[in-house]
Amino acid sequence: MKMNKIKLVLAFIGLAALGSSQTIPAEFSLQGAIDYALKHNATYLNSEADAKYNKYKRNEIMGQGMPQINASVDVKDNLILPTSLIPASAFNPMAPKDMFFPAKFGVHYNSTASITATQLIFNSSYIVGLQASKELMNLSQRNVQRSKVETVQNVSKAYYGVLVNRERLKILDLNIERLKTLKENTAALNQNGFVEKIDLDRLEVSYNNLVTEKEKVSRMVELTEVVLKFQMGYELSQPITLSDNLDKATGADDMQNLAVNNKPDISKRPELEVMQSQLKLNEYDLKRYRLNYLPTLAAFGTYASQFQSNTLDFNSKGWYPFAIIGATLNIGIFDGLQTNARVQQAKINILKTQNTVNQAKASFELEAQSTGIAYKNAALSLDVQKKNIELAKNIFETVKKKYEQGVGSSLELNTAENDLRQAETNYYNSLYDLIVAKIDYQKATGTLVK
Repeated sequence: MKMNKIKLVLAFIGLAALGSSQTIPAEFSLQGAIDYALKHNATYLNSEADAKYNKYKRNEIMGQGMPQINASVDVKDNLILPTSLIPASAFNPMAPKDMFFPAKFGVHYNSTASITATQLIFNSSYIVGLQASKELMNLSQRNVQRSKVETVQNVSKAYYGVLVNRERLKILDLNIERLKTLKENTAALNQNGFVEKIDLDRLEVSYNNLVTEKEKVSRMVELTEVVLKFQMGYELSQPITLSDNLDKATGADDMQNLAVNNKPDISKRPELEVMQSQLKLNEYDLKRYRLNYLPTLAAFGTYASQFQSNTLDFNSKGWYPFAIIGATLNIGIFDGLQTNARVQQAKINILKTQNTVNQAKASFELEAQSTGIAYKNAALSLDVQKKNIELAKNIFETVKKKYEQGVGSSLELNTAENDLRQAETNYYNSLYDLIVAKIDYQKATGTLVK
């Protein structure tokens, strides 16, 4: 009896372990998918890493203006002391001028311990570099914002792509079920001699086409899910569920809020801000080269103690201290016109960047206007497709009743069914076009990311 209880407990433990090992699909709203992507998308993470890198780069530049302190210790063993020749006349005035006495000076061991400090007092390149490093930080943050906008754009399109294809799959299931019922009813009528075999064959062809289309859309759903996972930085092999629906993507107030009819404002576009930061950096380059003619001034000081002895007994008697302080002033007089050449190059770079900024502004304004028009057209097209679906449904139901009453043809019914299916396909294509047009317009006007 006791053994049976043990087996029962082990069985429950095994079932619990099996349940815990099953993967539970993660559920994401659109905002949740975007938030996940901003923590896992490699491109966005690299832009943040670049911003941190430039922060430390600025700290490196700032460090050049702080005191530089270095210490050193060296020990020398003079294995063979150098020989010096001393004129013999120094000891004997009567000695010939070409007579010398060899002599060795020094001790076997020599050591020096020193500490040196330098301080930059004035350097125009350092001052301008410090100003430029601040703008470099701004550039990094704007690149992060640009990468964020692109990430939000890609994730949003992929997210709604999955939703649209899933809706198409649901509609196909309903169409297949509807056509299957119609086919079964027609088969019964054919057996009783009320309809011809060709009528049943036509419905069979339509049914097979629908099943094939469902298989294609099913694979398309899988593909769009993979694309979404990739854009999010989500594990591709893991299941995922989406909690939002398509109603959120096509709110009625979107057109009014985006003010498509007005002149679009492109000043919030991060790409434009990046270019403007690059222009400022080029201007700092020009400033740096122009100030390169100014002198530089630095102060320095050294305190050292030197040890000299014939033994390695580092006692206090063998140490002889000394200290130095001073300043260095460097004045450039002539550099072969190199600085002037750099100034001219910097001016050309500024001109080119300004041309790029002007062209980008025109391009962004064109993009905003064209995406605004595309958004309006997509909204109008979706309204038309909604009406077409209602018309196609009404036509199909009317033709279906006539066919069931024996006063309509199977060809007419098949045509009405194909028209309804095409209207539904057109509707979901228009719906996705509207979503994409909305996202593109928001990106073009800098309103996609608040």
